Amino acid sequence: MKYPAFATIVVALASANPGQAGAQTISSSYTSTAPKACRMIGKPNEEDGSATRVCPGKSGLVVLINEGDLREVVSVGRNRAAAAREPAAQAWFGPFSSTGDTVEWRVAGSKPFAIIQRWQIADSSEQDKRGSPVSRAMLAVTRLPPGEVCHVAYVDVAANPNANELARQAADDFARDFKCGADQVKTIGQSGRSTLLTKR
Repeated sequence: MKYPAFATIVVALASANPGQAGAQTISSSYTSTAPKACRMIGKPNEEDGSATRVCPGKSGLVVLINEGDLREVVSVGRNRAAAAREPAAQAWFGPFSSTGDTVEWRVAGSKPFAIIQRWQIADSSEQDKRGSPVSRAMLAVTRLPPGEVCHVAYVDVAANPNANELARQAADDFARDFKCGADQVKTIGQSGRSTLLTKR
């Protein structure tokens, strides 16, 4: 399922006490990481095709995408340098991997606290008609500042018909309190081939 770029979906987050005033509102909005929407840093490396681009995000944040050896890493920060220092900037997968062009931002009130992205993970155990590894779709949830930026949860798209809803729920439930480097990245819903491929 492709997200409508820059659309906004608002969902009321019910409080524990229905009568309590000021229930927090969670919203989803979308930005693009397509090359035409981003600023390319330098020129792609002719030897391995490595490239870096910086894309506008929400609330003054930018999305940093580094590609090298047919693998991408994605991080978020106030600027390129800040994003490059985050754990997410080192969160590569063993198989070849790439991300879609849409970032979903989960926002509490007006403050983004997580992003959700669709990844394609190459599965070398099966080949397509062209002899290339089959791609397996996965959603990754990444927490945002304050605190470090890192992966929080993975959802296998093929194994979970409601993968988008599961990823949003994981973002809402776990991202803000997740401790990078201490907490284990969670597999949400049914595990599938894509989530197995993320394990190094």
